[in-house]
Amino acid sequence: MAKKVVIDPGHGGTDSGAVGNGIIEKDYNLKISKYIFDRLKSLGVDVYITRETDETLTPTERVNRVLNAFGNSSDVLVVSNHINAGGADGQSVTNIKYNN
Repeated sequence: MAKKVVIDPGHGGTDSGAVGNGIIEKDYNLKISKYIFDRLKSLGVDVYITRETDETLTPTERVNRVLNAFGNSSDVLVVSNHINAGGADGQSVTNIKYNN
């Protein structure tokens, strides 16, 4: 089964995310997400990105964009990019299933 991918750049607009050492999380989340989006698209993957500019999304708007992209089925993968500043090492992966 071919997967569909929704790329979600975390934060944006008035929500900067983590800020420090000249790094603003929302900006890097968007850059990373655009790269992933472009790469997957070039490989022929059905892909959608929740925001392409520095805009504020409410939690409801963000979820609606995810769900409106391809629906809520088992063949949809959602990648929400964040660069955390909590002091931990390594990566963080959260598995979330949206239910209608």
